[in-house]
Amino acid sequence: MFGAKPFVEPISLAEPSQLDLKQTRDLEQLLRDEGLYESQEEAELRETVLGRLDSIVKEWIRGVAALKGHPAEDANAKIYTFGSYRLGVHGPGADIDTLCVGPSYATREEDFFGSEPHCLQAILSLLPDVEALRAVTGAYVPVMEMKFCGISIDLLYARLAIPLVREDLDIGAPATLRHCDDQSVRSLNGCRVTDMILREVPDVAAFRTTLRCLKLWAERRGVYSNVTGYLGGVNWAILVAYICKLYPRGVPSVLVSRFFKVYAQWSWPTPIMLRAIERDASLGMPVWDPRENPRDRTHLMPIITPAYPCMNSSYNVSECTLAVMAEEFKRGDEVCGEILSRGGPAPTDWSRLLEPLPFFELFKHFLQVEVLAGSKEDFEVWEGWVHSRMRLLIKSAGMMVDVRPWPKAFRPPPPPEQQQPPPQQADGGDPAQQAQQAQQPRCFYFMGLSKKKAQAYNAFSSALVIPQSKVDLTAPVNEFAHKVKEWDQRRQGMDIAVRHLLQRHLPDWVRPGQNGAAAAAAATAPAAPAAAAAVEAPAAAAPAPAAVGAAEPAAKQQVTGVKRTSTDGADATEQGAAKRQQTAAGPAAAAAGQGSSGTPDRSASDLQVQDLQRPADGQQQEAPVTAAGAAETAAERQAASQEAQLAAVGEVGEWTLMQPAELAADGPGDAAMPAAAVQPAKKPIAVKLSAS
Repeated sequence: MFGAKPFVEPISLAEPSQLDLKQTRDLEQLLRDEGLYESQEEAELRETVLGRLDSIVKEWIRGVAALKGHPAEDANAKIYTFGSYRLGVHGPGADIDTLCVGPSYATREEDFFGSEPHCLQAILSLLPDVEALRAVTGAYVPVMEMKFCGISIDLLYARLAIPLVREDLDIGAPATLRHCDDQSVRSLNGCRVTDMILREVPDVAAFRTTLRCLKLWAERRGVYSNVTGYLGGVNWAILVAYICKLYPRGVPSVLVSRFFKVYAQWSWPTPIMLRAIERDASLGMPVWDPRENPRDRTHLMPIITPAYPCMNSSYNVSECTLAVMAEEFKRGDEVCGEILSRGGPAPTDWSRLLEPLPFFELFKHFLQVEVLAGSKEDFEVWEGWVHSRMRLLIKSAGMMVDVRPWPKAFRPPPPPEQQQPPPQQADGGDPAQQAQQAQQPRCFYFMGLSKKKAQAYNAFSSALVIPQSKVDLTAPVNEFAHKVKEWDQRRQGMDIAVRHLLQRHLPDWVRPGQNGAAAAAAATAPAAPAAAAAVEAPAAAAPAPAAVGAAEPAAKQQVTGVKRTSTDGADATEQGAAKRQQTAAGPAAAAAGQGSSGTPDRSASDLQVQDLQRPADGQQQEAPVTAAGAAETAAERQAASQEAQLAAVGEVGEWTLMQPAELAADGPGDAAMPAAAVQPAKKPIAVKLSAS
C-alpha cells in the first residue's frame, strides 16, 4: 500500500558524496572560527537560568491562586522556549525567547505585569540576579525584558482559557488557542511555529548548521531584519526548512548551495509553505488565503508559518527590499557555484560567500535618518518606534528611486570625538542649543539611493515606467515624518531629522576602514546646498524619448533597462563604460576620475537632494527634499545593451521590455535627435529568455 504523497516533494534523494562531506567539514570549521557556537559553560548557565525561572513562575502562580481563591496546590505555570534558542542556532550572548503559560485566572495586566507584590514583574525586580528589568506592555506582543545571571531573556505571557495548566500540556494542539485573547495567540504561536519547523525538517543537525551559515550570511549582506522589510529569524528558518525538505539527504554544503539555487530562480509571490494550510472551523481564526482576503494578494514574498493559524511571516517585504534580496540570492548562487566547483584537497573558500557588503561604497547618494531623544529611557522607546515606521519611507521613496536600506543603526562616538555635527536649524541655529543636542542620545539609519532603472511594460496595463530625470522626495519624507511624529506616546525631546548626504560627505564613523584627514573632512563636509536642490541634467544630455512602435523581429530588438550588479556592487553598465574609457585613453585617464575614497568622483548632478532639517521654532513648512538624476549618454547606453542582455540571461520566464528611447546629442559631432512623446506600444515586445 502506497503512502500519502508529501506536500513538498523532494527534488533529490541522492546520498552525499565524499566531496560534499569534505566541503561540509570546511563549512563547519569556518562557522566555529567565526565564533557562532557558545561554550559549554554558557550552555550550562542557560539551562540553570531557565530552571530557576521555571521555579519562580510556579511559585508566582501559587501566590496568585491563593490571592484569588483557587487551590494553591493545584496551581501551575510553565516555561517554554522558542526562537533561535529552541531551534538550536543561537550564538554566544544571544537572548532566550521564553513564554510563560498560565491559567485563566492569572491575567497579563493585573498579575504578570505590575508593581504589586504578587505580580511576577515585582517578584523578579527584587531578585539580586535580575538586572535591567523592563516591561514593554504596549508592544504588539507584550514582553518583559531582563538579564538573569547575565543571560538576556525576553519573557512573554499567554493566558489559557483553562483553570489548570498540566505539566504535559501540548501547546502545539490548535485547541490550546480556544478562547485566548489575540496577544496570547501571538505569544503561543512563537513556540508553536518553532516546534512545527523542527518537526518538518528531515535532518535537524543539517538544518541547524545550514541555518547558522545563512543567518550569518544575511547579517553580513545587510538583509537580516524583518522590521526593515527584509527577513527575520523565523523567515530564514522556514526558507531553510523548505530546502531541507527538497533535499532530505543533503548535507549542509549541499543545502547552502541549493538554497541560493532555488531562491535565485523562485517566482515570487509564489508562497513558501512547509505543509498544507490548516483550517479549523470550530476556532474560526483567519488564515492566509489570497483567494478570500484581498490584502493577502498584495504580499510580495509570502513565507507562510506552518502552525495554525497559518499567516504570512514576511508581510513587511517591499518591492525595494525584495529586489535587494533577489540580487543577493543570485550573487550567492554564483559564488557557491564557483567555490564548490573547484573541489580538490584545498579547503573550501566559504569565506567568499560570507564577505560583508561594502554598503557605503555602493552608492553616491544616501538618505540619513537621525533619531534622537532627551533621555536614554525615552531614546530606547523612540528608536524602536521610528525603526518600525522606517519601512513606510522605504516603500514610498522606492516608487521614485531605487532604495537599499541598511537595517542596523549607527551610533556615533560620544563628544568630543563625535565627527558628525548636529544638524543646523533652518535659520542658522543657536550654538548653545546645538551643543546641547550633541549630548542627546541619538543614532543614525542610512539608505542608499540610486536612479531607477528603466522598467518593463506592465503586463496588466498599457503604462510605461520611465526613470525620471528629476525626482522630488519631499512628499514621502514629509509623510514619513508626519506619521512618526503623530505617535501618541511621543514626549518632549523625541525628534527625527532626514538629510541627504553624498558619499564623500559620510561621517568617518560609518566607514571604519578610512582614516586620516580626508575621512575627517568628508565627515564634516556640508550636505548638498539648497540652491542646487532642483538642478537638473543639462538639456544637451537629457534623454529625449522616442515613440514606441509595434514589435520588431527578435533579432533586431535591443534589450534595455536591465542592469546587473557585480559582486563588488558596481553597476555593470558603469563598469563597461569605465573599461572602454581606460582602453581608449589609457590608465592615466582612468586614474584621474578616482576620488579620495577610491571610487569614481561622480558629479552631484546625478542625484541632488536638499537637506530636510528639523524646523525652527515657529516654522511650519519643512524644507523640500529634491533629487535630480543625470541622463546616461547615448554612447554608454548603446555600448551597455549587450551587457544588459548578458545580465538578463539565466532568468527563466517571459519578459516584456520597451524599445530603447532615442537620446539627445551626446558629443560635438552628434546631431540632436528630435524628441517625441512616448506612447504605449500596440503590442508589447516579448523577449523570452532561457536558463543558462
